[in-house]
Amino acid sequence: MADWNPALYSRFEDERTRPAHELLARVPLASPNVVVDLGCGPGNSTELLVQRFPDARVTGIDNSEAMLESARKRLPGVAFSLGDIGNWQPDAAPDLIYANAALQWVPGHEALFPRLFALLAPGGVLAVQMPDNLDEPSHRLMRETAAQPRFAETIGDASRLREPRKPITAYYDLLAKDAAQVDAWHTVYQHRMDSAGAIVDWVRATGLRPFTEPLGEALRADYLADYERRIDAAYPARTDGRRLLAFPRLFIVARRQP
Repeated sequence: MADWNPALYSRFEDERTRPAHELLARVPLASPNVVVDLGCGPGNSTELLVQRFPDARVTGIDNSEAMLESARKRLPGVAFSLGDIGNWQPDAAPDLIYANAALQWVPGHEALFPRLFALLAPGGVLAVQMPDNLDEPSHRLMRETAAQPRFAETIGDASRLREPRKPITAYYDLLAKDAAQVDAWHTVYQHRMDSAGAIVDWVRATGLRPFTEPLGEALRADYLADYERRIDAAYPARTDGRRLLAFPRLFIVARRQP
């Protein structure tokens, strides 16, 4: 799959950073020494960590060189490294592993969450936010569009492109038996979008990528046009002319025993 597009991703930076703010607000740490931003993207979430913990050694990890280049420009004093979350190992036990909208891309959560939690220093915190929108029209319509024969021949089985999200209770159970505290909650954001096209632009930077990247230029244009027609019907204009994009997100903040 082609590298991420930081400019497209950052087009809705305020909306994307709001959950990062709210996740960080629930982290029960005063002065951690080692902080890691897993899946740091263009550095918007890393910037929050630097502001909250100015004396900590903050490191950003991402598997996209384009995202890391953008993050380094944004925060030249912070260390950013290329890495795969699935097999990442820290050079020192972190006091905080912070993963905002990143772990949903990594398969095998039954092993991943306990492994990350075990990497923490005593009393350390794993803070995770993941989109929980696979059943929303935005994502259901990706799969429906991809199932059409002219697209399915190239895309394949659309249901296999994203690992199904587990219920929040499953994530709680993965961590609670070894934790001093687990705080888990859902939030459904209602993002005001200018048009159906704006909704497509939002997901084109993230969730739509596995569907459109395999397609050639002409077929990709056809897919996006078909998908946008479906989005236009699924998210009708409100009284102010805007569209409301419902976006459920799952949050988990788990602290290790001291």
